[in-house]
Amino acid sequence: MHTVHPLSLAYSTCPNDTFLFHALAKGEIPLKDLTYTISLDDVESLNQSAAKGQYHITKLSFAALGHLQDTYGLLRSGAALGRGCGPLVIARPGQDFSKISQSTIAVPGLQTTANLLLGLYLGHTPRVSPMVFDQIMPAVARGDVDFGVIIHEGRFTYGSHGLTQVVDLGAWWETKTSLPIPLGGIAVRRDLPLKTIRTIEQSISESVTHAFRNPNASKDYVKTHAQELADDVIDQHIQLYVNDFTVNLGQEGQRAVEHFFNLARQKGLIPESDKPLFAC
Repeated sequence: MHTVHPLSLAYSTCPNDTFLFHALAKGEIPLKDLTYTISLDDVESLNQSAAKGQYHITKLSFAALGHLQDTYGLLRSGAALGRGCGPLVIARPGQDFSKISQSTIAVPGLQTTANLLLGLYLGHTPRVSPMVFDQIMPAVARGDVDFGVIIHEGRFTYGSHGLTQVVDLGAWWETKTSLPIPLGGIAVRRDLPLKTIRTIEQSISESVTHAFRNPNASKDYVKTHAQELADDVIDQHIQLYVNDFTVNLGQEGQRAVEHFFNLARQKGLIPESDKPLFAC
């Protein structure tokens, strides 16, 4: 196999991704003879594109990766894992939570980790209405749906929509497993040469490290792709979703992802795969 030039790289417009990829995107770290064409989109669109094998390297919800493990392998750098950062189930004040199993629930995409976590929490496949993540809170506030599962900066802004939290799915996961919640990771197509995959992984790790060391360097880039977010929300978002696991999953991060996949497979929510979790 020969190295592909340029490599197609896709990640989300969310502050955590633009923060960690800024140095790579802007050539502020050595690219080691690799070149990239970069695309940005919301994470569920990236999940759907990956189902077609569209990008060589892509951000994916871990739930989506569970369906695509034969095509994509996980990298150890660039992932979003952590504690106190999981999806929240929100509703209008006074909503009867006991009716959630009979209700339609807005989720940020069928292949998102948020949707899979909801199914694990409820113990069955929920009745859901998928929509772009930033449309969920307005839909719940209008009464289009009774409940919604929110991600990203929604953790910090649902109160401004007059909504209340009814379940913290991340806290439920942490109590159940004592592990950090695996939200999303960077995956690479398995048909790339192994040497290229290792170089990509090293470059992403260096980009994350550069971001930590130069936190102000990416501010304009991050802000450009998060135009509707206030500066303090952007900062909270980055602090919550970019951490030591983003530099390298490590043993605890790997255990969290493996346990997540094992539970989902036991419930029949993702298919079995004989491929290894990691691309290299």
